[in-house]
Amino acid sequence: MTVWILFLLGILVFLALDLGVFNKNPHIISVKEASIWTSVWVTLSILFSGVVYWLYGTGNIDNVDALTPMDASLKYITGYLIELSLSIDNIFVIAVIFGSFQIPQKYQHRVLFWGILGAIVFRALMIFFGVALIKKFGFMTYIFGAFLIFTAIKMLVSKQEAFNPKKSFIYRNLRKVMPITTHMQGQKFFIKLRHITAATPLFIALVIIEFTDILFALDSVPAILAITSDPFLVFSSNIFAILGLRSMYFFLSNMISRFYYLKYSLVAILSFVGIKMILAHHYTFPEWVSLVFIALALFIGVVVSKKN
Repeated sequence: MTVWILFLLGILVFLALDLGVFNKNPHIISVKEASIWTSVWVTLSILFSGVVYWLYGTGNIDNVDALTPMDASLKYITGYLIELSLSIDNIFVIAVIFGSFQIPQKYQHRVLFWGILGAIVFRALMIFFGVALIKKFGFMTYIFGAFLIFTAIKMLVSKQEAFNPKKSFIYRNLRKVMPITTHMQGQKFFIKLRHITAATPLFIALVIIEFTDILFALDSVPAILAITSDPFLVFSSNIFAILGLRSMYFFLSNMISRFYYLKYSLVAILSFVGIKMILAHHYTFPEWVSLVFIALALFIGVVVSKKN
């Protein structure tokens, strides 16, 4: 329990420094600044695998699956790569949402910051229930595995339809329950208009981003559960990937369309982890196989995209 508390406190400290120090004043985040912060988060995420090795080697954490320190570290890194790769589509959707509601670039970081807080809470709940289901009902691995393969096939054969946030179910229902304005006053989520308080486009964008993250988590959480059902490894790998998502968004949002063939990398990854989950009761893949396959799939997707 102490490790969980320290981990969560560490995350809160990082977020407090992010909003209260490094991004205290709203500003447009340049590609250079975004690349620096992306490098920082990726480096911290990889270095944390050393912390995982130490925790599982010294017995300072509840090792529910009796993992060796090396296996725990490999599972963490594999889970982190899966979440990071599945976040690529999320980056594209976030860019569409900001564009649709005409959110100025200098306020986008604030929306993503509060979006991260909500994502942490929702991911924690989904991971808790997902792990509980797998621990209690062994057959859930077949269901999750089949769902991931179905998602991969759907991604492969379906045509990419343009996402219009203003026609979404969330936006239509938000308009029914609260006043909404197209006007903005700085980075406020709500403003006073005569005798009513109305939600600004920043708040609407935040809510839609939160709901889209939940939808994306329906893929990513089962995918990581295919690697490990250890709650700490699943949660920490998820959270580090989410924390780096903001800087990665500002780094990739203007060039995401260039990485067209990454779609096939994601199809391959989802198919692999789906098969791995279905076979979990019959055959266990070595940890290095999962890590190498996922890293290789991403590498090939990036290289092929750059050549075309």
